[in-house]
Amino acid sequence: MPLYEHVFLARQDLSQAQVDTLAAGATEIVESMGGKITKTESWGLRSLAYKIAKNRKAHFVLLNIDGPTNVVAELERQTSINEDVIRYMTVKVDEHETGPSVMMRKNDRERTRRREREGE
Repeated sequence: MPLYEHVFLARQDLSQAQVDTLAAGATEIVESMGGKITKTESWGLRSLAYKIAKNRKAHFVLLNIDGPTNVVAELERQTSINEDVIRYMTVKVDEHETGPSVMMRKNDRERTRRREREGE
């Protein structure tokens, strides 16, 4: 089956629990249509390069999807209807990245640097 990466940005005023509920809803959509979510990553609340729908920040969530094209079409349709999602993007990939994504590794490096500075 084709492999996809689906990233969506949720409004900044949502709690982390609400963002997790959005990710769980997306997982239900994919699994109900015969697809499979192989990895879900929440990248947290991050600043945007420019305002989107009056939001300066957004919760970023990554879903790795293994499923047919109609699964992605339905997921995108449901995501576009949802008021809490301000942007989304789905990309077809040759293979999923094993281990943490680049964004998660970047967060780990930033935490390490912050700890080193505080320890000095």
